[in-house]
Amino acid sequence: MESMEKKEYAIDFGNLREQVHVFAPATVANMICGFDVLGFALDYPGDEVKMYRVAEPGVRIRAIHGDDGRLPLDADKNTVSACVKMLLEHLGIADELGVEIELTKHMPIGSGLGSSSASTVAGLFAINSLLGNPLSKEELMPFCVEGERLACGHGHADNVAPALMGGVTLIRGYDPLDIVRLPVPNELYAGVVFPQVDVPTRDARQLIKEKVWLKDAVTQWGNIAGLIAGLYEGDYALIGRSMQDVLIEPTRAILIPEFYEMKRLALEAGALSFGISGSGPSVVAIARGKEAAERAASRIQQHLTDCDIESLKYVSSVNVNGPKILN
Repeated sequence: MESMEKKEYAIDFGNLREQVHVFAPATVANMICGFDVLGFALDYPGDEVKMYRVAEPGVRIRAIHGDDGRLPLDADKNTVSACVKMLLEHLGIADELGVEIELTKHMPIGSGLGSSSASTVAGLFAINSLLGNPLSKEELMPFCVEGERLACGHGHADNVAPALMGGVTLIRGYDPLDIVRLPVPNELYAGVVFPQVDVPTRDARQLIKEKVWLKDAVTQWGNIAGLIAGLYEGDYALIGRSMQDVLIEPTRAILIPEFYEMKRLALEAGALSFGISGSGPSVVAIARGKEAAERAASRIQQHLTDCDIESLKYVSSVNVNGPKILN
C-alpha cells in the first residue's frame, strides 16, 4: 500500500459512536474513454455497512446479506474487514478497539459497477465515522485502493475515488496518488443496464493489449481532453462526441452479448454516448436528462429480454456526495 504519513490522531475512546450505518454508491469506471483514470458515482444502487462497537478487541464480520454466500466471512479475507483492520493498525488502536460488521449487498457482484469498491468505501467511511472522523477522505483513499488490490489483484482507483469523493473524478497519477474532482453538469444522467452474464474483472483485464497504435492513443487522449472540457463547459454535445473508446471497448465488447445492437438502440433513443461500465458486463448510456436516460436503458433492456437475457436496469443522476450515514 502507498505509504501513509505517520502522525498522531486524537481518538477519544470515551466519545466514540456505538454504531453507525453507512451507504456507499455504485460507480461507472472509465467513463468510456478514460480507462483507469476516470469514473463517476451513481445515486443507486450501492452497498450498506452497519458497524458496531463491541467490547472484545478485533474486527469481525457479523453477517453478510445479498451475496448468495459468495463472500468470505473470514475477516482477513473479506476486503471490507481487511481494510478496516489496516486502518486501525495505521491509527495504532488495533489492539484496543473491537468492531463487528454487517454488510448488505444491494448490487450484483461482478457487474462492472464497482461492487467491491462500494463495500470497501462503506466500511472505511463507517469506521472513520465511528471514530469521530480522524481522517479526511483524502487520507482514507489509499486504504480504499488497497481494498481494490485485495479484491481483484490491481490497485486502481477509478471506482473507489468516485465512490468515496462523489461526483466525477480524475486519477491524474498513482505515484503519488493524485485525484482531481471534476465538475458535474446538472442534467447529466446515466442509464445503466446489467446483462446477467458472467464477465470476471480479472478475465476482462487479461484481454487488454499491452501495446497500442500511436494513432489510437492520440485519438483517446483527444477524447479524454474533450470530455473534461465538456464537463467544465457544460457542453453536452462535446461530452457525447468525446466519450468514444478506441482502445479498450473493441476487445471487451466481445465478452458482452448484443453489445453493438445495444449501442445502436441507445444512440437511436437519444443517448449522448454509450459504452461499457468498468470491466462489464454492465453497459451505460450517458444522456442529457432523466427521460432520455430512461428511454435508452428501457430499449436496451427490452432488447435483452427479446434475446432471452435477463438484466437489471438503473437510471441515475451523478451522485456528487459519495457515501452517507443513514442513521
